[in-house]
Amino acid sequence: QVQLVESGGGLVQTGGSLRLSCTTSGFTFNNYAIGWFRQAPGKGREGVSCSSAGDFNAVYADSVKDRFTIIRDSAENTVHLQMNNLKPEDTAVYFCAAEPVLILMRPCVPSDFRSWGQGIQVTVSS
Repeated sequence: QVQLVESGGGLVQTGGSLRLSCTTSGFTFNNYAIGWFRQAPGKGREGVSCSSAGDFNAVYADSVKDRFTIIRDSAENTVHLQMNNLKPEDTAVYFCAAEPVLILMRPCVPSDFRSWGQGIQVTVSS
């Protein structure tokens, strides 16, 4: 049974940093793509960054390129999202997601993934 638990969210000022973690269990970590998504109030869920199964190739939304980094730790079966230079428009609930065998060569979308965590709030104050 795929389980995904997000942690590390909170309140930060504009320009600050946060590191989200997605602790995974119930599947073979290296065989799954892992993605980070977010949903702001009144908006749809959008892809932030995803890491492919196997080679861990990373893809990013244009809005977070050069600010966010997805990091896979195979020893801990955990995926981190390092978020730097945060902006108020990054405020959202952040979700991690998992999908077997998925290889991504373009920014990820929610329909790419079937297993989801419960989400965690990130708030960036201006």
